[in-house]
Parts: sequence; structure tokens; C-alpha cells
Amino acid sequence: MATDHPLTDWQLHCARRTLHQGGVLAYPTEAVWGLGCDPWNQVAVQRILDLKQRPVHKGMILVAASVEQIAFLLNPLPQDLQQRARQHWPGPVTCLLPDVHQQVPEWVRGEHSSIAVRVSAYPVVKALCNAVDSPLVSTSCNPAGRAPARSPWQVQGYFHGQLDWVVPGALGGNRQPSRIIDIVTGQQLR
Repeated sequence: MATDHPLTDWQLHCARRTLHQGGVLAYPTEAVWGLGCDPWNQVAVQRILDLKQRPVHKGMILVAASVEQIAFLLNPLPQDLQQRARQHWPGPVTCLLPDVHQQVPEWVRGEHSSIAVRVSAYPVVKALCNAVDSPLVSTSCNPAGRAPARSPWQVQGYFHGQLDWVVPGALGGNRQPSRIIDIVTGQQLR
């Protein structure tokens, strides 16, 4: 059976098990290596924050395989805002969406009333999100103040022995991390 991603069934099983057990994994994205976990597992999110030495108030990005996986955030929004977000997806664009009903935990959202969301077209990211049928936390794989990892060796150099699994694979062709756009104001923040 052909797949649209480079991961084997065993690799997807390992990723699914890691995420369901509250683990933290590193995985290749469109531009840099990312750290990911179940966004609804506070202990797992706190581990990522500790690994990165990142304060919780800054918030983190959610990445999804499809618009359907983040429909709970889009559906409460006015149609024009939904359309603004959808025009950027799938792809390497992160949209700040108002979290109207505060459906995303504060340990992911931080001090913000919005949540940063990307619907990825990258096969590895899509496969991971589809494996657990949920969006994941997606943050660059690096301690605060250091450059994001661009190789598995750099991932190991930063976090040797502290991650539950490193998903095999290669980065996509993008040289820069995703753009961030506030869909309410239209302002590009990165």
C-alpha cells in the first residue's frame, strides 16, 4: 500500500505510543526540527517548556494535518476570518486565531487570547497529526537563545537523552520558519 509520507507503520506506531503516553518527540518540519507533544497533556507541554527554557506565558504553536483537526477553533469565528485563515493552508503559514471559547489550555495558549495554528502540508507532520487524529504542539527544537536544530545530530546535541523519541526524516525545502499572520489585523508578525 502506498503512503503519502516517508514513515513506516512501525515509526508511526512509535510516534503514536510516545504521544499517547505523554511523551515528547522531535520531528522534521518544513524548515527546522520541531518538538512536539499532546497539547492537552500539561505535563508533556511543561517538559517541552523546561527543555527549551521557555516561559509558559509566551505560548506555543499548534500544528494540524487538516483544517478539520482545528475546526473547533475556526467554527466559532466569523466567516471572513475563517476564510482568511483557510487561504494560507495547508502550508508554512501560522495564523493567530482568536480562541473565542478558550478551548486551548493556557499552558499552550500562554497569556494570549489567541492561539497560533498551522495546517501543514509537510508529509511527516501530517502523518504524525493523523496518527493521533489531533493537532500537536509544534515548537522549534532548540533551547532558548540557540539556533533551531537543522539536523538529527543537532537535536541530539541539544537534548541528548531527554526526548522520548526522534522521528526519522529530513527537513522540507524551506529555509525560514513559518510566517506568522494575525488573521484579525492581517499583520505579519514574522
